[in-house]
Amino acid sequence: MTHSITVLGAGFAGLSTVHALRRRDPRVQITLVAPRPELHYLPGIIWIPSGLRTREQLVVSLDRYFDRMRVQFRAAEVTGLREGGRVVETTAGDLANDALVIATGGRFIKKLPGIEHAITPCEGIAAAERIRDRLREMQGGTIALGFAGNPNEPSAMRGGPMFEFLFGIDAQLRREGRRERFELVFFSPAAEPGNRLGPKAVRHLLAEMNRRGIRTHLGHKLERFDADRVVTEGGEFPADLILFMPGMTGNAWFDATDLPRSPGGLVQADAHCRVPGRERVYVVGDSGSFPGPDWMPKQAHMADLQAAAAAANLLGDLSGRPANETFKVELVCIVDAIDHGTLVFRDVRRNVLLPSARAFHWAKRAFEWNYLRRYR
Repeated sequence: MTHSITVLGAGFAGLSTVHALRRRDPRVQITLVAPRPELHYLPGIIWIPSGLRTREQLVVSLDRYFDRMRVQFRAAEVTGLREGGRVVETTAGDLANDALVIATGGRFIKKLPGIEHAITPCEGIAAAERIRDRLREMQGGTIALGFAGNPNEPSAMRGGPMFEFLFGIDAQLRREGRRERFELVFFSPAAEPGNRLGPKAVRHLLAEMNRRGIRTHLGHKLERFDADRVVTEGGEFPADLILFMPGMTGNAWFDATDLPRSPGGLVQADAHCRVPGRERVYVVGDSGSFPGPDWMPKQAHMADLQAAAAAANLLGDLSGRPANETFKVELVCIVDAIDHGTLVFRDVRRNVLLPSARAFHWAKRAFEWNYLRRYR
C-alpha cells in the first residue's frame, strides 16, 4: 500500500522534511502545499542592502526539484484542518492524507503601537529591498535597530539577523565613506540581547557595538514607535529609520483548528515532533513549540534536525514500526558583517565563540551555495 503524506510549507522546514522522507522511502507519495513553488533563501537578505545579493539570487524555483523528488505540488494557502488532521482545507480545495507535517513557519507579532513605522527585515526579500532603498536615499540621520521576543514563549524570537543588519549597515556606511553622518542605535527590552547565543556571545556583541561607535538602549520595555522616534519606558530617542524584529507566534490559520497550542501560540510538539493527541500529525521548524532548553533557536539548522526526526517517526508510524527518534538541540550561527563573520556554536555541553574573521564570511557564502545547489 502506498501512503500519502502532506507537507505544509516550502521553507527550510518543509523542504528538509521532503528530502528526509524521500531519502528514507522512494515510494511514498508526497504532496507539498505552498502559495508558490519557490524557496526564498532568507539568510541571504542580510546582504541585499549592500548589493552583495539581489532578489534573483535568493529566489529559487522548485519545479525541477519537485520533479526529481517526485513531489506533487499544490499551489494554495492552508485555511484549516478537519478529521484530526486527515483533511487539510486550502484555498484550492480539500486534501486528504495518511500523515501530515506542519511546516508553515511562524508570523511576527505586530501589536506594538506604531509598528507600521518600522521595517521588519525577516518578513522577506521585499523588506530587505526597502532597507536598501532607504539607505540609498538617506544623506544622514539616526538608524535604530532592535528586536523583542514573545513574552509567553521566550524561544519564539529571531534576533540573530538583527545583529547582522546592524554590523552590516555599519560596515556598508564605512565602505561608502559616510558613516560619520549617521548614528546607529541598537535597542532591546532585554538587558543582555542575544543571550540565547550564550554569555560569551553577549559580551562579544556588546563590545563590538562599543568598538564600532554604536549606541545602545537596553533593558527598557518598548511603548511605541512614532514616525521619527522610538519610545520606551526608559526614555525615547529620535530615529529616521527603524528596523525592528518583533517576537513570533503561530500562523493565523492555526486559529481555525483545534490543534494544541503553546502559551506563545505555536503548535505544541513532543520530543519526537509529534503533535500530542493527534494521530500521525507532526510539526517542524518555526511552527512548533518543542521541549528543550530555553535557548533552542528558531533557525534553519534546527529545522533540518527536527525534519529528520519527524520523517523517521512518521514513516515508522505508517509502517507500524516503533519510532521514537529525537533531535539534537544545536545552535550554529555566523554573525556576518559583509566581509567578516563571528562563529557561535552551542549545544547542551558546549558554547563556543570564534571571533571575527574573513574565513567565516566566506564559509557562510559557501554554505549558501551548497544549500541552494540541492534545489537548483
